[in-house]
Amino acid sequence: MTRDLTPPAVPAVSPDPSTAAQADLDSFVDLAATDPTVVGLVLSGSQARVGMPTIHSDYDIYVVTQDCPPTALDHLRALRSGRLDLTVMPLADFHAHALPGNPQDWDRYAFVHCRVLFDRLDGLVADLVREKASLRSDEAWEMADRCLDAYLNAYYRSMKSHRDARPEAAHLDAAEGLPYLVTLLFALHERVRPYNKYLRWELERHPLGQPQWAADRLMPRIQRIASDGDPHTQKTLFADLMQAARQGGHTSMVDSWESHLEQLGS
Repeated sequence: MTRDLTPPAVPAVSPDPSTAAQADLDSFVDLAATDPTVVGLVLSGSQARVGMPTIHSDYDIYVVTQDCPPTALDHLRALRSGRLDLTVMPLADFHAHALPGNPQDWDRYAFVHCRVLFDRLDGLVADLVREKASLRSDEAWEMADRCLDAYLNAYYRSMKSHRDARPEAAHLDAAEGLPYLVTLLFALHERVRPYNKYLRWELERHPLGQPQWAADRLMPRIQRIASDGDPHTQKTLFADLMQAARQGGHTSMVDSWESHLEQLGS
């Protein structure tokens, strides 16, 4: 009887997704450095924030280019893959991107804690990133005042519906006020509001200072309001916010709502 001496097949070992993604990133950065069209690379997303990446995290990269015709950038967009998420834009667009008045102003937090991987313009790309990543004092004050007005409106409507035994409306108004609440809180500290995904991470890694804004205290209150609009939770958080708003110089806005809120016993 002839023995089969063929060695058993070795199961294929899947590559570590994080290692493969890092290799893709390194290759792309090397390629971009040799492309005169590219003047800057900015890494954002989970990969730029310590403790946030998972095995599913890709690399979110803003590719800043010379102000050339869009068709000249097609070869860069073609490099997008499951591990590289590229946003390609000319320098003229990058100047205004994510700033107030820009259609993509929602994207501003992408530049908070990001990493500039490549800057061919002697620091200009890094300067533009810093501008997007922070709020000027006057900008923060105006944003806080605007969001304070919107938050107080939602809070008032929610508490009025609780008073009138309309729990569904009260819940919806409470939930509607949460984005204004979070934006207000960060603007009072002259900081850009994080995306929901990074809110706890931001509060833990870069705390706002006061104990009432610590992640383990603030996040359960936000989650409770989001889940059912609990009036007691709303009232306690409202009180903390009004104290912070007055300290931040927004007394006139708070006072303008005072008569309405007094009707509800707030």
